[in-house]
Amino acid sequence: MINIPECSVVVITYNDAARLARAVRSVLRQSLRDIEVIIADDASTDGTGKVARELQRGDPRVRYLRGEVNSGGCGVPRNRGVAAARAPYVMFLDSDDELTRHACKSMLLEIERTGADFVTGQIARLYERTGKTARYYPALFCRRRTVEGIAREPEMFLDSFSTNKLYRAELLRRVPFREDMHYEDHVFSTALYCAARRFAVVPWVVYLWHRATAESEARLSISLSLTEMANVRSRIRAARLSDDILRENGLGDLVYERQRRFVRQDLRVYLNPLPSRDPAWIDEFVSVIRPYLAELDPVVFETIDPIVRVCCSFILDGRPDELLVAARSLNGPKAPPRVAVREGGRTYWGPVPDERREITSLRMAELPYSASRLRHEAAVTGEGSLVRLAITTYDPFGVLAATPGWSAFLRFRDHRVRLEPRARDDGARSGNGGERGATNDNGGERGGGGGNSDGYLSEAAIDLTAMRHGRLGFEGRYDPVVEIVNPDGRVTSDRLLVDPRTAPFGTTILWHRVIVKAEGNAAFLRVLWRRRGLLRQLPRLKRAAARLLRRVGGPEVKLRVYKGLISVLPPRADLALFESDVGAGYTGNPRYIYEELRRRNTPLKVVWSVAGPRGNLPPEVRPVRRMSWRHIWTMARAGYWVDSHGMPLAYPKPPGTRYLQTWHGQGIKSVGFDAPDLRADFDGPRATWRAAVDRWDALVAPSAEFERVFVPSNGYRGRLLRHGSPRCDVLVRGDREAAARAREELEIPHWSRVLLYAPTYRDRAKGSGQSVRADLAAMAEALSGDWTVVLRTHPVERFEVPEHLRHFVRQAGSYPEVNDLILLSDALLTDYSSLMCDYAVTGRPMLFLIDDWDEYRRVERGVYHDLPAIAPGPCLTTTEELIEALRDLEGLTAAFASRYIAFRRTWCADEKGHASARVVDAFFEPCHTRPPGPAADVRERVPAKVRQLSRPLLPGRFR
Repeated sequence: MINIPECSVVVITYNDAARLARAVRSVLRQSLRDIEVIIADDASTDGTGKVARELQRGDPRVRYLRGEVNSGGCGVPRNRGVAAARAPYVMFLDSDDELTRHACKSMLLEIERTGADFVTGQIARLYERTGKTARYYPALFCRRRTVEGIAREPEMFLDSFSTNKLYRAELLRRVPFREDMHYEDHVFSTALYCAARRFAVVPWVVYLWHRATAESEARLSISLSLTEMANVRSRIRAARLSDDILRENGLGDLVYERQRRFVRQDLRVYLNPLPSRDPAWIDEFVSVIRPYLAELDPVVFETIDPIVRVCCSFILDGRPDELLVAARSLNGPKAPPRVAVREGGRTYWGPVPDERREITSLRMAELPYSASRLRHEAAVTGEGSLVRLAITTYDPFGVLAATPGWSAFLRFRDHRVRLEPRARDDGARSGNGGERGATNDNGGERGGGGGNSDGYLSEAAIDLTAMRHGRLGFEGRYDPVVEIVNPDGRVTSDRLLVDPRTAPFGTTILWHRVIVKAEGNAAFLRVLWRRRGLLRQLPRLKRAAARLLRRVGGPEVKLRVYKGLISVLPPRADLALFESDVGAGYTGNPRYIYEELRRRNTPLKVVWSVAGPRGNLPPEVRPVRRMSWRHIWTMARAGYWVDSHGMPLAYPKPPGTRYLQTWHGQGIKSVGFDAPDLRADFDGPRATWRAAVDRWDALVAPSAEFERVFVPSNGYRGRLLRHGSPRCDVLVRGDREAAARAREELEIPHWSRVLLYAPTYRDRAKGSGQSVRADLAAMAEALSGDWTVVLRTHPVERFEVPEHLRHFVRQAGSYPEVNDLILLSDALLTDYSSLMCDYAVTGRPMLFLIDDWDEYRRVERGVYHDLPAIAPGPCLTTTEELIEALRDLEGLTAAFASRYIAFRRTWCADEKGHASARVVDAFFEPCHTRPPGPAADVRERVPAKVRQLSRPLLPGRFR
């Protein structure tokens, strides 16, 4: 090599011949070509040297350095590599990991752009067993930024890796690695942060940290050798040295921040698998870790995970038995405590209030019944196909005591057996030593376990041969649960914790191998079913069948068959196909039009297209699975199509069929050819949509503004039905029963005000959850005593409400009818959703959280109106503003009264409460709006002439 490379990558290795080549090739494949690879071998005794020399011969950019004596750590080979590096910038790589392809180039450009001393990037764990990746502390790397010293962002102490960074070489020569210890990364990173005046953070993944299973590792890495107590002592030594470095560099005020990193990350590494350790190991662990924890400032524990804080308190008190119980709540089902106490509105782990064991922020004691938590611990044994369980159920928050008449069941997938729990009144004590239940000390809080502090005992025996998994058997797993059913039929369930040291046991049942085992660090019960014999071939046969079905029943075949059907069969005048929002269910304008037809007892036979289960369809309505053969047949035969979005786009309307398009909303967002997916100049999608619109015979136009915007933006030239929106009729008239039903279904207290939060999706981030922009945790902290949030995300969105917020937020994305939620609510929080126009019918307050307004209107979607100028409520950009607005809702209502009137005039002027009747009168033939004569069977047989059109492709039965 003659030229000085731009970047040197030091690959350290020891006895890793099998993986070294993979690591080095990840460097040689970098998009930055002008690099050198320095293999720093710490005196390997296997074939590592041979592999390294072959790599060196194969590429002149590779250099091989071999130490004479193994150092026992990573510091020596890294320092040796830095000393040999010729480039101005250096990166490190362990021989069992990889760099991503653009890691070197992207970070080099960043360090030159920012003038930083080093650049740090996202690490992703790569789990070799599954091939899946998971980002390490993604919140640290979510933003690309330059940090002017660690004091500005002490949270970055969590990033203590040396391998995800690109450094200036001169800095590394001033800050060498310790060579006399393990976890030298931690000490090095602390010194690095002290020395760096500026560092840059990039959000992309630069380093793949391979995580192999312990069983597959001939030699575990230092960070994975967690069962060795020397490993624990090494971490503590590294922590103390790091604290000293901060003090020596005048950063003593940051010591508690680095110590918080130790408790959040280093300690957690040992707490996670602690339930599977034997008692002697746990005792020694407590004795080793306790002195360092005792040195920490109490403020360190204030902001950490509540269960970790509980674990720390038991370590400090020298109580390993209670530590074991608490550690089992860190992972898996995250079980509640055996016993808790409530005092002054706060919840504590254990029998007495202790601020170190406060778990109020988890909100476990405040959950609605169906989300409430119980702890089930089971002793499990197997005798052939019989699984016996002795279950102890703990009721820490008084759920059972507050629910007279409850019953208990053990569920193994679809198999359910009744339990007969009895109170433990024999003086037996749990590991928490007779802790008492929660007390009723704050109006509305649940009381403690009905006077029984020891829980409930029940026994069950499950015969696995009695379980039925269909004729083709079952391949998969499930976790048995205990279900507690209240007299109203509501169910709360939790998985069963078993002894982590329970040996797996199994049996063979009807061409299956069944294994019962403890799963995960928390050790919950899991049952695995594996097909055997001929049944093992089923997956392959199913894949072959699926390929065949795609060939003979794929979209192109169905379309060809459909076109053949409509060319020879006339539509049935008495058959109507209804669909709402591409098969979303029984909702929207089509629902209310159908109900008007049913109210009139018309002769029309209605089939409803659904993409999933029938859900809330009335029993008299026949469902058909969207795009099934029966759906194709029904589309071809129906004399009426009614929907609110679009029947399958490529399917022409049968001659003689009348198509009523009711659309699903109106508002400020761009639509049709102005929307992001169609405004690009691509002929195919635009032509397809133009043909789809041309099928419409009539369009429900809820307002003059809708007609002004929607009609030209979709190129519609047909008939308009200007009678308002059928779905808004109920909002005009009101329906107290629907509101009460929604409150009951969502388990909202009768005293709570309800905020309906209905954000719309972001076109460039569908399914990401990014539409939920309000800080729900901050809202819960400020408003949970007065409000409950009903979260109605868009159907394309994916968002899971964290458990600690479920006392305040009810997830209602799948609630079948949004009108019920509107009627239930006291106010609406939205952003750009079309729901605002429907909600205005109610006259209730609306608030708009639009922190991304400029991006949304200019880049994301585009709009027709300046929302801040016309909004009938405050436009907010922060959760703090939102909280203040909700506290003064009456004042805001008065302040926006004139705007509200103007808004209703624009979008709601035609909402009189009888749109459904007017639309039915205007669209359907008079003979189909009167009572019927003799009923005809909608499920007619397919004529022989039609079967010929499909060649052999149309099944005899439509499914």
